[in-house]
Amino acid sequence: MTDRQTAPAEPAYRWIIVAAGGLIGCMAMGAMFSLPVFLTPIIRDTGWSRTGVSTAMTIGFLALSFSAVGWGVLVDRIGPRAVVLIGAVLLALGLVVASRATSLLTFQIAFGALTGVAASAILPPLMATVTGWFETRRGLAVSLVSAGFGMAPMTMSPLAAALVARMDWRQAMLAVAAIAFAVMLPTAFLLRRPPNLAAPAPAQGARPAAQRSVGEVLTSTPFLVLAGASFLCCATHSGPIFHTVSYAIVCGVPPLAAVSIYSLEGLAGMGGRIGFGLVADRFGAKSTLVVGLFIQATIALCYAFVRELDGFYLVAALFGFTYSGLMPLFPLLARDNFPPRMMGAVVGGLSTASSFGMALGPVAGGWVYDTFATYSWLFVGSFAAGIGATVVALTFRSRADGERPLAVQAA
Repeated sequence: MTDRQTAPAEPAYRWIIVAAGGLIGCMAMGAMFSLPVFLTPIIRDTGWSRTGVSTAMTIGFLALSFSAVGWGVLVDRIGPRAVVLIGAVLLALGLVVASRATSLLTFQIAFGALTGVAASAILPPLMATVTGWFETRRGLAVSLVSAGFGMAPMTMSPLAAALVARMDWRQAMLAVAAIAFAVMLPTAFLLRRPPNLAAPAPAQGARPAAQRSVGEVLTSTPFLVLAGASFLCCATHSGPIFHTVSYAIVCGVPPLAAVSIYSLEGLAGMGGRIGFGLVADRFGAKSTLVVGLFIQATIALCYAFVRELDGFYLVAALFGFTYSGLMPLFPLLARDNFPPRMMGAVVGGLSTASSFGMALGPVAGGWVYDTFATYSWLFVGSFAAGIGATVVALTFRSRADGERPLAVQAA
């Protein structure tokens, strides 16, 4: 507390970074997560299997996983603006190619691999950048940017649904690409490197030590435990998120009403992101994470017992509030426990772990339904993953537990 009380006044521009990050994240997240809205029209038009189309999202998260650390290291070296601009171009390109695809493989590569690499150049760098701009009110700032991400189901998903209702899915996806790019491109120019990291890079002779420190952090027990919790957390909610619309339609809910369930989940998530951030400021990020993970697991299981629209609304609201609130806690724990100069690499590493978890849900849900003609086992599996995440998070030793910061330990 003493360091924060004696720290100089923080620049007002940090709130511009928050606003820009939230808006860009909303567009990127919304474009990538528009696939659940397109799922049924694509299957109906092309005859591709539900598993095959869903696999595109799995490929996307795998691509995000393998590229996130690389983009994070690049952000640490050259700053966020150039990296996010590259990501915006790649995201638009992936959607355009996917909208023109005539084979399932082409679609999976375009919507999956290309948009996944693009998302890893946008979402983790934004979170890492925002944490660097704030010493005070960091929890609120991260929560607000995360809330911007959470706006996607309430903005881009209804937009995609409205476009699909009025035109062919290919034209609708092309329109989503154009809208997202038109917003992200100019907004990215507002991004700047955090002031405390804006100094020139260390001299050539100092770089090997810095590189070793990055390696030590990414292979340390605290990081691996936090990454494991992040992986299992996302494995818990990825299937229910992606297949909620299809599950509701299978249960007899009209398509537009099913999309509204997804939107309500996002609306509840807005409150969850901010609410969990405030709770974490008061009771600690680790305690909030552990309790939230257990609640998330329990609510995921509740989906197995829902059949009517009212029930979907209730469970979706609770689920969206919980899983959305959990996600900002990981960057907060990272910023409190690892060196600020390598936040891009650390947050990128956590994104790698979480993206592997997110990659499980789409393909697992598609396989479960194609095999058993029911989604029930998907929700049972999500519950098991959620309990695992809770147990792993309990083992994380944070500075609040009395452990020295990793930066000091490495020294």
